[in-house]
Amino acid sequence: MTQHDNRTRTALVVVAHHRTDSLTAHTARRAATRLEAAGYRVDLLDLHAEGFDPRMNESDQPDWGNREKAYSDEVRTHMRRILDADVLVVVFPVYWMSVPAVLKGWIDRVWNYGFAYGRSKPRLAGKRILWLGLAGATADDPLVEGMQTVLESGLNDGIAYYCGFSRSTVGLLTDAEERPQRVDAEGTLLVGAAVAGSEREARYAAFDRRAEGFVDRFVAEELVAV
Repeated sequence: MTQHDNRTRTALVVVAHHRTDSLTAHTARRAATRLEAAGYRVDLLDLHAEGFDPRMNESDQPDWGNREKAYSDEVRTHMRRILDADVLVVVFPVYWMSVPAVLKGWIDRVWNYGFAYGRSKPRLAGKRILWLGLAGATADDPLVEGMQTVLESGLNDGIAYYCGFSRSTVGLLTDAEERPQRVDAEGTLLVGAAVAGSEREARYAAFDRRAEGFVDRFVAEELVAV
């Protein structure tokens, strides 16, 4: 897929999971493949595999009196990867209705003052982002509606909108655990039996289709935007 100037568009796919054999990492790779098939050049950023340190430090602490502060070399490299991307797809497991620490720390350190916000025209203005969150809750769990609302508020409004993104979408992928989980009316976590065999294959094939559906709609929206 190309823009009117025939420039190949770039997608930064960010994965935030400590295991490369996780469903999260698998979903990120599937998303990358889908984007490549749509014509994007994909930059795959595995935060754990690349050894990103999510802890704030003095070098990357915002200086509210100097929005031109030169942050650490590591952070500036990540900033450049974001700037070089036309779209971002961030894939993560949902922890406590939020993102994992490594992803939160990446946003804290890299989406920093003077770069992602703090200017009349944000440097990230016009970019688009898809957040793919994998949740262990079952699709029929009443908790899911609130989870979607919390994620949309924090990621769409609290982060992406604040940083000038033209569009931010949260794709919540439920039923990510092999053992189905849900919380009953009394707050008890109910864990079912693990799925296996053909049932497991069918379940995760359906999971892949749902994930790919979010990516495909995201790509279609990008085509309209271009």
